[in-house]
Amino acid sequence: MNDPRAGLLASPNDLVDVAHLVTAYYTGIPDPSDPEQRVAFGTSGHRGSSLRNAFNEAHILATTQAICDYRKRQGYNGPLFLGRDTHGLSEPAWVSAIEVLAANDVTLLVDDRGGYTPTPAVSHAILRANRGRALDGPGLADGIVVTPSHNPPSDGGFKYNPPNGGPADTDATAVIADTANAYIESGLEGVRRIPFARAHAATTAYDFLGTYVDDLPNVVDIARIRDAGIRIGADPLGGASVAYWAEIADRHRLDLTVVNPLVDPTWRFMTLDWDGKIRMDCSSPFAMASLISRKSEYDIATGNDADSDRHGIVTPDAGLMNPNHYLAVSIQYLYGGARTGWPQRAAIGKTLVSSSMIDRVAVSLGRTLIEVPVGFKWFVPGLLDGSIAFGGEESAGASFLRLDGSIWTTDKDGIILALLASEMLAATGKSPSQHYAELTARYGEPAYARVDAPATREEKAKLAALSPEAVKAESLAGELITARLTTAPGNGARIGGLKVTTENSWFAARPSGTEDVYKIYAESFMGPEHLAQVQAEAREVVSAALSS
Repeated sequence: MNDPRAGLLASPNDLVDVAHLVTAYYTGIPDPSDPEQRVAFGTSGHRGSSLRNAFNEAHILATTQAICDYRKRQGYNGPLFLGRDTHGLSEPAWVSAIEVLAANDVTLLVDDRGGYTPTPAVSHAILRANRGRALDGPGLADGIVVTPSHNPPSDGGFKYNPPNGGPADTDATAVIADTANAYIESGLEGVRRIPFARAHAATTAYDFLGTYVDDLPNVVDIARIRDAGIRIGADPLGGASVAYWAEIADRHRLDLTVVNPLVDPTWRFMTLDWDGKIRMDCSSPFAMASLISRKSEYDIATGNDADSDRHGIVTPDAGLMNPNHYLAVSIQYLYGGARTGWPQRAAIGKTLVSSSMIDRVAVSLGRTLIEVPVGFKWFVPGLLDGSIAFGGEESAGASFLRLDGSIWTTDKDGIILALLASEMLAATGKSPSQHYAELTARYGEPAYARVDAPATREEKAKLAALSPEAVKAESLAGELITARLTTAPGNGARIGGLKVTTENSWFAARPSGTEDVYKIYAESFMGPEHLAQVQAEAREVVSAALSS
């Protein structure tokens, strides 16, 4: 159930006390015996709030030293690119990281303007530095982005990007987390650190913004957008892309307005998300309510989360697009003739909880579809070698190749996905939502939803380890089951849960990493009522599998 204030402007009572937040960062001492206070890397790094002792100075000092240890073992001795977003805990953590990195003699590159750095700009910088190098030799660059992405203002986040430019795999993050927790348990014994003034003086300035913005015409047809006179409203949602959007407008002479240029670690200008919390989720109609209300002012309006790895697309005719819908039309447009320089055999990458509309589009295009577990890291190898030209997640994160078919980023890029909506309109005369209406007229209109179901820690562990044989059901919502999946069909990797498919519907169940619930993703091409039936029977299927 949605909070009654969802979509309304935040009130003073909703705002975090930034001074208290920062004080807690420096004074809180994590208890390593409490799982909630240990370093834990999810799909997008270590996240937590200093107010809950889940993101303190000790966490960042220990994690940074663990990264230094890891990159030394791997032989990564090139520069490390360090970025940060606008969360209140990002600058303190950025400072802590610099003190440790400098003490470990890491060649450290920081923003030359002292500004904020989106995740895609860090990935872009890493790949640019490593261009032409084998990813297993000396001199390789890597990076860290200090960000909890779209999380509430009280959270901090810290993620590592290895030399492939993408999110670190569990092979790396598990080692880094274990090492970091060992440092915390020892009272930070072995953590090297020097004072910030000396550490910062040893850093090297890097033009993240200019390098990234100047390169954009090589991945998006900026000239076509400019020549068509597309009126763009770009809302950074108070995040790291604020200066980037202003620079994109100036350098590329676009009719682009930065809708909300404010940066405030309380995010007092945000409308509340579905649960009454401030959350910079550009795929949420509640968090994006203020931009949606201005949809008629622009041909295309866009939003980004705090580190700009996600996109939200708002059109005058349909408002905020469902991320699944936009992924489908982006794939149709890009592979359907807009990117003649892409490899002819390049596949389409999707996560297993993304809409099967993408499957139908892939068939019509005659392209291979590679379906992988949740997490953008699974697209990294394919984007690197060009065997995948586009990889996207249902949570509004995607990236794609340059116009010539070479690599752009291996982490999600909400900026190029936002610009692509304008390119699509300029090239076809139709908005992305109008393109999606054409897809539904051709393939049917799917109903898609995600709900939560309660689960104990033991049940979540069992769900993550299920085998297909645990599913005894033969049908789902009146249709024969066609597949029972616990590994992804695209790469054979374990999905950490279960996916069940029929001809016209599917559901996937995955345990939450932070709450005592499991998530049920479901879709039906037979309408909302059938979707509700799929969701209800999904609970029964999962319960039966867990009790077997």
